[in-house]
Amino acid sequence: FPSHDTVINEESTDNSSPETEPVSGIDLSPDESLPTQEDSATLTDSDLMTLTSQVASLTEQVSSLQVQVDERTGQYVRIVADFENFRRRTQREKEDLEQQVKGSTLTELLSVVDNFERARSQIKPQTEGEMVIHKSYQGVYKQLVDGLKRLGVAPMRAEGQEFDPNLHEAVMREQSADYGEGIVMEELVRGYLLGDRVLRHAMVKVAVAPEPPTEENNTEEESVT
Repeated sequence: FPSHDTVINEESTDNSSPETEPVSGIDLSPDESLPTQEDSATLTDSDLMTLTSQVASLTEQVSSLQVQVDERTGQYVRIVADFENFRRRTQREKEDLEQQVKGSTLTELLSVVDNFERARSQIKPQTEGEMVIHKSYQGVYKQLVDGLKRLGVAPMRAEGQEFDPNLHEAVMREQSADYGEGIVMEELVRGYLLGDRVLRHAMVKVAVAPEPPTEENNTEEESVT
């Protein structure tokens, strides 16, 4: 029979690792394109200087391109701002022109309104026929006034208000103890507004303070008494 030592040797021989076999489809050989420690060790000072020069050149190119990008971006921003300013200015000029044309047209119609108002205040119909005519032209007047209101025209109410040269035109001044100085006593020609703009200034009579009595007036009053 084999000895105990012989059995142990056989088992150790059977447990030895088998020879490695290549895996089908997979190349386990080292990649020769990758730099190895030996290749890195073979780089000379000249090679390092060349690489450093190339890196510096690329960095300079990147900086130059960044400057160009910044310049183009600044130009784009300025062009957009100029265009926006141009658009706003053009829109404002267009609106101003429309207001001017509308204002000049409506100003011509105000004289027609004035004539209707004079006729209403002066003509007093006496007969039934006259009343029919009066109502007919008053209907036309109402349509005209309603149309002006839809366009944004509004009459001023100057009487009793403080005189404002931006709204009123003083054509008369009169001493008055009933009105304070600078107060509009009477509206002679009505003024109109178109939105926030003055379409026509109101022609008004403005109160001034009465003059104080003089010595001559006091002497005359004493002699009368």
